[in-house]
Amino acid sequence: MGPPRHLALLPDLPGQRVAWPVPFAEGLALLDGFAGRRVVVLASGDPFWFGAGSVIARRYPRDAWRALPGVSVFSLAVAHMGWPLERVLCLGHHAAPLSRLRPHLAPGARLIVTLRDGEAVADLGACLTGLGFGASALTVMEALGGPRERITATRADAVTGGFGHPVCVAIEVAGEGAVLPCTAGLDDGVFASDGVMTKRPVRALTLSALAPRPGERLWDIGGGSGSVGIEWLLSHPTTEAVTIEPRADRIALIRTNAAALGVDRLQVVEGKAPDALAGLPLPQAVFVGGGLSAALLDHLFASLPPGTRLVANAVTLASEALLIQAQAARGGALLRIELSEAAPLGPRRAWKASYPVVQWSVTL
Repeated sequence: MGPPRHLALLPDLPGQRVAWPVPFAEGLALLDGFAGRRVVVLASGDPFWFGAGSVIARRYPRDAWRALPGVSVFSLAVAHMGWPLERVLCLGHHAAPLSRLRPHLAPGARLIVTLRDGEAVADLGACLTGLGFGASALTVMEALGGPRERITATRADAVTGGFGHPVCVAIEVAGEGAVLPCTAGLDDGVFASDGVMTKRPVRALTLSALAPRPGERLWDIGGGSGSVGIEWLLSHPTTEAVTIEPRADRIALIRTNAAALGVDRLQVVEGKAPDALAGLPLPQAVFVGGGLSAALLDHLFASLPPGTRLVANAVTLASEALLIQAQAARGGALLRIELSEAAPLGPRRAWKASYPVVQWSVTL
């Protein structure tokens, strides 16, 4: 079994040849049908680096398969470029949106990305140019290591079509595009919003209290623009987040922001907590930014395992009183956040205060 282009490279051999279908997942059922027979699956290079290997290995017992890896496309690419592989970001975009590049774009960064086909090279150039990185140097590498190998050097804002599959591109990022910072608290302007969002300084303090760690999952209750869940995902590539939001218009904003900032893995659930929480995989941290109520807090404490971190923000007097009562009954820490910004006052300037925010953080 394998893609038609791989099967075409084989000499005459006994046995049945089966083309792996598209989409890839449909081939797994075909593979199941050969149970009890000796089967060879052909995949490009190292099947465990953005390849089919991990998908197949998860499906079958360890003693049922054996992998014979070849040289990966990334090793072939850096061998051509002369780049140290340990300092290059390697990404598989043959089945992923190009928007996922967004968090990694900064002048001087070096990336190698696999693409779905030759036409996607032009899409990559347009994506980089649209984000302000049109000056990035691209090295387009087709059919690396084979008789059809072809190397083309160009710029993101000058790339044209005519490339063949399989293809990968080495990118040396350059340009004046906006670079996302590594710290929590992105500028409010990077998010599309209807005005309901956790603002930058409070968001930074909220993320600090939530303390994201690799592999952890967040429930963001009352997502608004999705800013907290999105920044949780930006903290590490293995994190997960679920945003719960009852309003359809805000759900559209959340999805727009997640895609624009390269974290389309954000799961969005339409509904109101606690009802919308039923059936969701359990989190390691929960943020309540909207819909705060005593009933919601009781549900979270009754249904979530010990060790879950909970952070809730309140602006109104009623929600502030609720958090004060909750802290007295359940422990944790209360923080009152009062911020002022310099603003015009007649011909002079003065401090303009924002509404104070009360933040409760507790470990269940």
